[in-house]
Amino acid sequence: MEFEMIAKTFMGLEPVLAQELTELGANNIEIGRRMVSFTGDKEMMYRANFQLHTAIRVLKPIKHFKAQSADDVYNEVKKIDWSEYVKEGKTFAVDAVVFSEEFRHSKFVSYKVKDAIVDQFRERTGSRPNISVSNPDIQLHIHIAEDKATLCLDSSGESLHQRGYRQESVKAPLNEILAAGIILLSGWKGDIDFIDPMCGSGTFLIEAALLARNISPGVYRKSFAFEKWPDFDPHLFDTIYNDDSRERDFTHHIYGYDNDPSAVAKARLNVKAAGLSNDITIELADFKEFVQPKEPSIIITNPPYGERISTPDLLGTYKMIGERLKHQFSGNEAWILSYREECFEQIGLKPSIKIPLYNGSLECELRKYALFKGGLREFRGEGGIVKTEEEKKQMAEKHRFKKNRDFKRRTDEENENEDGDIRTFTFHNHDIEVKNGRVRKFDRYDDGAEPRGRRFRDTGKDNNGGKDGKWGKRGGSDGERGDRSTDRRSKDGKWGKSNKFNSDRGDKYGDRRGRDRDDRRSSFKGPKRDKGGKR
Repeated sequence: MEFEMIAKTFMGLEPVLAQELTELGANNIEIGRRMVSFTGDKEMMYRANFQLHTAIRVLKPIKHFKAQSADDVYNEVKKIDWSEYVKEGKTFAVDAVVFSEEFRHSKFVSYKVKDAIVDQFRERTGSRPNISVSNPDIQLHIHIAEDKATLCLDSSGESLHQRGYRQESVKAPLNEILAAGIILLSGWKGDIDFIDPMCGSGTFLIEAALLARNISPGVYRKSFAFEKWPDFDPHLFDTIYNDDSRERDFTHHIYGYDNDPSAVAKARLNVKAAGLSNDITIELADFKEFVQPKEPSIIITNPPYGERISTPDLLGTYKMIGERLKHQFSGNEAWILSYREECFEQIGLKPSIKIPLYNGSLECELRKYALFKGGLREFRGEGGIVKTEEEKKQMAEKHRFKKNRDFKRRTDEENENEDGDIRTFTFHNHDIEVKNGRVRKFDRYDDGAEPRGRRFRDTGKDNNGGKDGKWGKRGGSDGERGDRSTDRRSKDGKWGKSNKFNSDRGDKYGDRRGRDRDDRRSSFKGPKRDKGGKR
């Protein structure tokens, strides 16, 4: 049976998320603000949580109603048969977001929802369920915009940006969902080498490898909220979890560089935890020493902004970036995410496109630079394209950027980062009608959300990865994936040089049979799953 769902994402990533849902087979996809609504069955909900790279969380609306007072909230919530959702001995929690003259405090609304649920259980059974803020069995979200209220089940639990592979972090790490979204926006599909010359803890590198190999990011997580639901189907989820048929080979390579030894060490640890050491090479190197790669490549990077990470000569750093790109990256594309206009000006190159994105509380821009030798007129005369027709169309859109946009920091950073998941969510009352196997929807909502955001590939004690470094068994068959070669690392850590050697799968440990795909997780991240979905 199909039902409505909402996948939330960052501002600017809605089309990317919609494309992911399309490829996943979702129905009735509609883009809103910081969200994409769609319909599907239970399998689709499981897959959305497990496979989407750019979703923050997936919500399942269970009731839409009008609420002009606290009593309306209480009465409408109490009409729901909560025995279907909260079983005996289970806990629940309620988050609330309100934009209303009548309801001025979100906690008050959440208390009214809790009271209605608890009172219903008391009246029917004589006992009440417990509230658990830290780790509830059922997580509820209520959103009120003026008099329109929507109550949802959160099927994700912890934000989906918490993949689970990050062991160590640098200061101001890039959000995993934002990193994946930027890579998808660039159009890179693993068909050329990928470079991040200022890689920090390696988020771009790991997300690029996951996308290149089409590995589901949910494979690293310990759990999802829907696994605690009364109607959870462990067999269905096991089938999804252990299906690696979508994964593909990656014949190019991903390079990361940083001038901070601590960042390099942390990035290597994270890459190893993700089981991707054979796809990613990380070296200690300064961007100012960057030289032309021998293979076609793309650069995607997130330099310091001078906000949370201090840089002695911030403008000088961006001037150096522009100089290196112009003289040592010709014939390729570079994508740079940054915050200050004066920093972009120092790059000294004309961008093909500018895409507004939020990095946490900072209103940033992602800019694409097409690099070529010589002058622009000469380049165009030889048939070179700086800006595609689609990019011209996007840049011509009115209201693409805020008027007089000056890259100012938001004042409510803490609220935006922590409670901002559904701050801007606006629903409209609607119903779903299933007729002749088709879903019809009425008066859909159009607004969306923002972030908050962990199954690990087991890194084990050694670095050999199963028998002879091969993938091991899956589903009772041999399932060997063979050796990989052509990790084009340089012998001396210099840029652009390659050294072919026979590589094993490195960090991909354990067989991938049944529940044992959990062996992708780090060994200290919790017990493996056994039959029946228990731990």
